[in-house]
Amino acid sequence: MMMLLAVGRLKAGPERDLFDRYWKRAGPLAKSLGFGALNSVELRESQADTGDQRKAAEGVLLLEKLKDGAALIVLDERGRAIATPQFSEKLAVWRDAGRSIALVVGGPDGIDEAVRQRADIVISFGAMTMPHQLIRVLAAEQVYRAMTVLSGHPYHRV
Repeated sequence: MMMLLAVGRLKAGPERDLFDRYWKRAGPLAKSLGFGALNSVELRESQADTGDQRKAAEGVLLLEKLKDGAALIVLDERGRAIATPQFSEKLAVWRDAGRSIALVVGGPDGIDEAVRQRADIVISFGAMTMPHQLIRVLAAEQVYRAMTVLSGHPYHRV
């Protein structure tokens, strides 16, 4: 199984439409490639007083949602950039090892250090800070793109 864990709610609108488009496209490919079902889970933003307290509370919720042994991909601007073929290869290695896979998008205050420490990899879509709604869209598109790479579909061109 592969899931996207995200802090906050993605409201109706263009971001939701794009996310749904790519996530739904990726679903059948993921199943046919042995990844199982795709799942998207939204967690409530913390109402704690400070950013650090909010990140810590959200971090606990994120870690609670992980299955034992799941490969954890944290999406954070402080991560490292990797190419789509490398991303696809990592997903395939984890699938072949029988691991479920979770991609995490933090809340407005970012990702708690405990979640970053638990991550198998921390990936950045760029050094600029981006809205979390757009990161979800990019994550869904990259999952779809990775599935097309692994299936030999012509969507991904180099």
